[in-house]
Amino acid sequence: MAIIEQPILEELDGMTPEELLKWAYRTHGIRAAIITSFQYTGCVMIDMACRTGYRLRVVTVDTLRLHSETYELMERIEAKYGLTIERFKPDPARVRAMVEQHGEYLFFDSQAKQEYCCAIRKVEPHERALDTVDVWVAGLRRDQSSLRSRVARVGYVEQNGRLILKLCPLADWREEEARAYIEEHEVPYNPLYDQGYASIGCIICTTPIRTGEDKRAGRWRWFNHLAEEHSKECGIHVGGSGI
Repeated sequence: MAIIEQPILEELDGMTPEELLKWAYRTHGIRAAIITSFQYTGCVMIDMACRTGYRLRVVTVDTLRLHSETYELMERIEAKYGLTIERFKPDPARVRAMVEQHGEYLFFDSQAKQEYCCAIRKVEPHERALDTVDVWVAGLRRDQSSLRSRVARVGYVEQNGRLILKLCPLADWREEEARAYIEEHEVPYNPLYDQGYASIGCIICTTPIRTGEDKRAGRWRWFNHLAEEHSKECGIHVGGSGI
């Protein structure tokens, strides 16, 4: 894709979320996609895109270890909006080799093994998904963690030697705004949020959080003693922002 000049990037950054989603569809069509794990913001953006009449592709990574509630949510979203979610899954041979060598629950052993599991189950399928897009619409918000407080609404990321435009339309939204939108528009969302979860990924690797904890404290909870903020990122969003 042709690289967009800075003045136009700044113009995009000033657009509303709905305007950004419309622009992505109008200018890139099937080469633009909402890539989501169905957190609040992903669900909001799907609803926004459908309401505008510009139905962006909806893509997800199915690690094969998601919560049953997440799989049920995908079905509810497909039924409500009349769309088909594109699911990118890990290579079965690589998963099998990993489990045979390190065991099914290797992510408990060390941070390195947790990152290796994420690389096989999440990062590699996600990279295959990115090969199909020129515009990646993501659901990052600045209030999700101190590391993500730097996330840009508009910017480029490098993927396999090429640049992809990454849009985070709701980067400056607070969680309360996302919840209010979901309630107002009756958007399907993951019921695990009502059970104390603040960030939802794979089963076992995701747990509810306690009062006062960081929103990502429930991710890989057994590593909460580590000081490095990157211990709470799986590798999809480099440095928390992907920029």
